[in-house]
Amino acid sequence: MALHVVDHPLAHSLLTALRDKSTPPPLFRVLSKRLALVICVEATRSLATERVEVETPIRATAGQRLASTFVAVPILRAGLGMLEAITELIPEVLVGYIGLERDHATFEPSLYYSKLPPLQGRTVLLLDPMLATGGSAAAAATALFGAGAESVSLISVVSAPEGVRHLESAHPSVEIYTAALDEGLNDHAYIVPGLGDFGDRLFGT
Repeated sequence: MALHVVDHPLAHSLLTALRDKSTPPPLFRVLSKRLALVICVEATRSLATERVEVETPIRATAGQRLASTFVAVPILRAGLGMLEAITELIPEVLVGYIGLERDHATFEPSLYYSKLPPLQGRTVLLLDPMLATGGSAAAAATALFGAGAESVSLISVVSAPEGVRHLESAHPSVEIYTAALDEGLNDHAYIVPGLGDFGDRLFGT
């Protein structure tokens, strides 16, 4: 597994605005989408391409197109805040959904919903904005590999070292792309300094 922390001025600026507790939900949604775009561009940087010939208005020329097909899988509900960015960047992407609930006493996730397209031979982008304990991401990855996924990358806004270690232990092949690796978790398993509950801030709940 490799951890990729996106070091880009746009990512830094967008993340700072997301961390600000005074950012209202409508702006939070816009900023989340923009940051997801930046992270996804980094996550797709090393993808294979294939050579194609195209006709420009002037003459024929050689070009490249992505050789992979994609599936985006947000973890409900917070992952929905990143989905629109992926569908705009890669319009042909297929979309699946995974629903997980976390026990607030044990912090352990349980799967309550899964709706996935065929995953074999496709690059899967798992969308989980907060990699905290890593339990949800690991459980989602288990479900994806169990459904036939061969390559999974996690797109995250903020990550904690504990979550990175957990996911690395459970699924060493999963690549993590995040805008920040924060200090760690508090007693309630929230990322510090983090940005609070992503889903609550996204939807105003």
